Amino acid sequence: MLLYTDVFTGDELLSDSFRCNELFNGVLWEVEGKWVVKGAVEVDIGANPSSEGGEDDEGVDDQAQKVVDIVDTFRLQEQPAYDKKQFIAWVKRYIKNLTPKLDAEQQE
Repeated sequence: MLLYTDVFTGDELLSDSFRCNELFNGVLWEVEGKWVVKGAVEVDIGANPSSEGGEDDEGVDDQAQKVVDIVDTFRLQEQPAYDKKQFIAWVKRYIKNLTPKLDAEQQE
């Protein structure tokens, strides 16, 4: 399995188990995610409360959540919206930090 990680933090970002398409010569990835239900556990213990004099619904809340599979798998977090000026400033800062790291890896 191929796992993509952030070079600065080491956080896992993506794996090849999700279908993705490279855009703009590999600068961006478009990843297909699916809505899945997390936490829903239905256990049949064989009891029949109505015939045993109990209530039909015991009021158990299984706290099921609907989540996007890739977001949940890698614990991704939503980023605040950037306007064009903020985004350009962020990209410049990222490239400034990335360049020495890539140069050091290239020399190894």
